[in-house]
This record gives sequence, C-alpha cells and structure tokens, in this order.
Amino acid sequence: MKKVVLVTGANSGIGLALCKRLLSVDDQIHLCLACRNMQRAETARAALLCSHPGADIALLKVDVGSLKSVLEAAKELKQSKRYRRLDYLYLNAGIMPNPRIDFNAFINGLFSRKAIHMFATGEGLLTQEDQVTEDGLQNVFATNVFGHFILLRELEPFLCQSEKESLVIWSSSSNARRSAFSLTDYQHTQGKESYSSSKYATDLLSVALNNHYNKQGLYSSVVCPGLVMTHLTYGILPPFFWTLILPIMLLIRMFTNSFTLSPYNGAEALVWLFKQKPESLDPLAKYYSCTSGLGSNYVKPVKMDLDEEAAEAFYQKLLDLETKYRCWQN
Repeated sequence: MKKVVLVTGANSGIGLALCKRLLSVDDQIHLCLACRNMQRAETARAALLCSHPGADIALLKVDVGSLKSVLEAAKELKQSKRYRRLDYLYLNAGIMPNPRIDFNAFINGLFSRKAIHMFATGEGLLTQEDQVTEDGLQNVFATNVFGHFILLRELEPFLCQSEKESLVIWSSSSNARRSAFSLTDYQHTQGKESYSSSKYATDLLSVALNNHYNKQGLYSSVVCPGLVMTHLTYGILPPFFWTLILPIMLLIRMFTNSFTLSPYNGAEALVWLFKQKPESLDPLAKYYSCTSGLGSNYVKPVKMDLDEEAAEAFYQKLLDLETKYRCWQN
C-alpha cells in the first residue's frame, strides 16, 4: 500500500529538497504538496515529475497563516476520494518576517568564545518585526505554530487509525530557545524574537502531542535542519553577502556540524525520520541534520531544553484558543 505524505511549504527550499529525496527513497508514495502559492507549487510539481515521471504528486492550496485557508484545505482533503489516511505529515512551512541583525551583539559576539555558537544558532543576533493577521493573531505564531496545529486537529481522522501508525514532523530550529518563549505571552506580542519563540513552541507542542496521541497511533517529532541557505536566510542578508562568506562558513564547518548550508543537506533528518518506526523515536529529542567538514551527512538526536509540565500547559492554551476561534466561526 502506498504511503501518503503531506508536506507544507513544499514548493522551495528544504520542503522541495525533502520531496525530491523522499521520491528517491520511495517513488511509490502518494505525495501532496501543500503550498499557499499554487503557481510555485505547479512549478515544483513539474520539477519533481521531470526526475520521477511516474510519481503520484497532488497539490493542495493552503496558507497556514490563515485559519480560513487551513479549514478549507482540510475540508478539501476530507472530501477527496484519494485520501483515507496520512502516514506522514511534515509541518515545514514557516516565516521569519523582517529579520534584522543586532550589530552590537554581532560585534561583541564576533570576538568572544561564543562566536561559532552565535553563528550556528543566531542566538542574540536576530530580531524580527511581527504583525497581526486577519484572525487577530501574531503572524509568526499563526504561521509557524497555530495554523499547523489546527491542520493537524482537522486531519485527526486520517492520522489516528488503529491499524497503522502515523508520524507528524515539525521543522524546528537551533534558534528555539526557552528564554525567548513565555507561557503568558506565547504569541510573542511583547518581544523581538518571534521566530525563536515560535520554534520553541513547536518543541513544546510536539512533546504534548506524544503524551496525548501516542495511544491513538499518532507520533510527533521535531527536527533542526541546521544553517541552510534558503529564502529565510537571504531575508537576513543579501545573497551576495552569503556568497562572499561561503568559504568562511565551509571552514567553520570543520568545527561545527550545524552548517548544513544546502537544502539537500538540511533535509537529512527529515528523510531519516521517514525510514524510522515512529514508536522507536525519543519524544524528548530534537533530530538535527548535520554535515561534517568533509561533507558527509548524518543525524544527531539532542535532548530538548524543556519540561513536560510546560508542554502540557501550552497545549491546553492552544486548545482554549482553538475553542475560541471555532466559536467565533459559528
């Protein structure tokens, strides 16, 4: 029986690289590219079919930053005769709007012992200017966390089935830090590190999902793709700058394994999880895509800096927020 795989944010970057690699591992899967821009999605589908002409690839229009779009996409899946289950749900779409570098932190960190760590994680370097969506939510939280949560909740009948197991995989980050997140301001309305906060939130949510859904056959994991050259990084500094410092980053990769650099390398952990039995995975680990100084890819599990009480508290807050928005719709 064909495995059914849905990937959000599949038309470029790590999402597209993931789709290419999944088809190389198993070209018999039914692959659904869930994207907000259908023109780019069609282009991505055509590119995938060039290398895998017989592949079964469908498109789904969804903007995870819009609750209306998420609900419409879920309704389309439920009404389609092609879908009766989901084996893998890759929650990969994400945004980092208007990233800015704190140059004071950059200069201070550049000449410190934490220079490599600073470049590898972006800790203390990046600030973002968020905005409010039509749903009244912070945009980064809505796109990176809540929209995906609602999509998952809507697709529970496809994910929770007694005869098989399913795996939800979140694209997190090494920039996910406890210090950037607050349960009393989980949408990060007061701070300037909304991206870091949202990624820490996905880590918490993954742990809570395992506690609530494992008995129903649904498992959740988080990955970190490492430092990858995608539209997110190009939004921080212009592409020509990254080209100029590429030799330096390749040198730094001799000392740290997190500079995966290419989308292909960054997808390593995502593809590795596709090959694992969901029940064998550590629910408290984040799986890192790593690339050695010689260019070899591998996966490293790292215990996440969180506790299950905080994960449960955050999960309950999301359930309350879900109830609130469903009441408004009715």
